[in-house]
Amino acid sequence: MPKKRKRILIANRGEIALRVMRTAHAMEFDTVGVFTPDDEGMPHTEPSERHSAVPIDDYLSIRSILKAAQDSGAEMIHPGYGFLSENPKFAAACDKAGVRFIGPPSQAMRAVGDKAKARATAQKLGIPVAEGLGPFREAKEIEKAAKSLGAPVMLKAVAGGGGKGMKRLMTLDGLREVIATSQRETKSAFGDDALIVERYVFPARHVEVQVMGDGRRCIALGERECSLQRRHQKIIEESPSPGVDEPLRQKLFEAAVALCEAVGYRSAGTVEFLVDADGRYYFLEVNARLQVEHPVTEMRTGLDLVRMQIEVAQGGSVPKQEHVSFNGHAIEA
Repeated sequence: MPKKRKRILIANRGEIALRVMRTAHAMEFDTVGVFTPDDEGMPHTEPSERHSAVPIDDYLSIRSILKAAQDSGAEMIHPGYGFLSENPKFAAACDKAGVRFIGPPSQAMRAVGDKAKARATAQKLGIPVAEGLGPFREAKEIEKAAKSLGAPVMLKAVAGGGGKGMKRLMTLDGLREVIATSQRETKSAFGDDALIVERYVFPARHVEVQVMGDGRRCIALGERECSLQRRHQKIIEESPSPGVDEPLRQKLFEAAVALCEAVGYRSAGTVEFLVDADGRYYFLEVNARLQVEHPVTEMRTGLDLVRMQIEVAQGGSVPKQEHVSFNGHAIEA
């Protein structure tokens, strides 16, 4: 009698669902897709010998997705990117339900997902951060902090990312109105209107380091240049960064690894930095998930990041840093 294959439920849709499916099948896993009524008939819902799909209420419904996993017999869940991928409550709910979450542990997500906590951890480790104050929830305190730092400053949501609630002020004209708008957007997006105020670093490059951890040890899988953005969304990703020399690259790698190891990070993630015109770097934030731009790293390293995610989720270890090699140049648009 043939051995029953394990199943991975992919709690996402579109390109990333197909991407995870491809690696899962190569690893001899069966997969389960999920879909809402609007997505019925999409490529990730098409059944095959190795794949099935079940309806759910919403891609953000933890209850509905866990029920789909239990009803389909899936032992693991891959969240993809977006939706619930960076939600620590989802990771914790998977653990409680006995379903293995292919991503960071909930406690690591909380440690790096809160910008104020992540910033504090970086400071404890001696990693440079931009001058800043907060977090604050009272508009008067935010206004006082901005005036204390002086323009230009950035207002940033503590609880989330994606540019939601983020405001750049080159002058302090209309400060109160900008604070009100930022807090309103932040509250709507994340349920928390706390902000931090940071000095705006300009001109600067935006450089991110791809990391992979197994809960004990982390490695750096190269950096990506992502300075070209529109509305806080990255347009071009390039590796290696043309603006980072080897000494700076090693400093960024060391900082990213130290930060992730400090919180017991497991799975794929990126640690983002700003690099100013003088080559000084500043910790920015951590994205605790597989990135849209992960193929750029895969092209240079020859590694399958989704495979690595699945392996470490099952208790596997990441390779030693010296066993990671980089070849060529990769760009994603």
